[in-house]
Amino acid sequence: MDAVTLLKTRRSVPPAFLTEPGPNAQQLETLLTIASRVPDHGKLAPWRFVIYQGAARDKASQIVLDTFLASCPDADEVARKKESNRFSMAPLVIGVVSTAANHVKIPLWEQELSAGAVCENLVIAAHALGFSSSWLTGWMAYDERVLLRLGIASHEKLAGFVHIGTAKEAMPDRPRPSLAEIITYYGQN
Repeated sequence: MDAVTLLKTRRSVPPAFLTEPGPNAQQLETLLTIASRVPDHGKLAPWRFVIYQGAARDKASQIVLDTFLASCPDADEVARKKESNRFSMAPLVIGVVSTAANHVKIPLWEQELSAGAVCENLVIAAHALGFSSSWLTGWMAYDERVLLRLGIASHEKLAGFVHIGTAKEAMPDRPRPSLAEIITYYGQN
């Protein structure tokens, strides 16, 4: 598939619709290599990866569930089930962590945007390798109790969890914005 078609056909597939096979070790290395090739003012590499695969996905899901139940002990069974499999639906979850920090020359915002670009490259690379993916956050991406136990330090932020696997079925595309509604030509009335 050529690059333009690849970019035009990329779409998110929710983790509940992802299954095996996931990327093998060589494909994972390719994904991370491509994800790292983003604009990075100052060559700071203000991001890093946390890989959740195999049994680690269940351990991460248990951390999310335990933290959820500490705040919502009376949660119903539907909510408990949802929280108990946050990391275990897709064969692979990659946490993209923003390590942005104050710098004398490079604004924090540019470093954070670079971490977002890493997530975007990751989902595009997954599509290029024939996988489906979804870039998500959710409440746990902002809960320090969860993040610390998932390997993310208190001075870091989570840019997203990218769930990667094989789509169980073809997913319909969502409506996309009309270009006429999102484009402004400066200086033209």
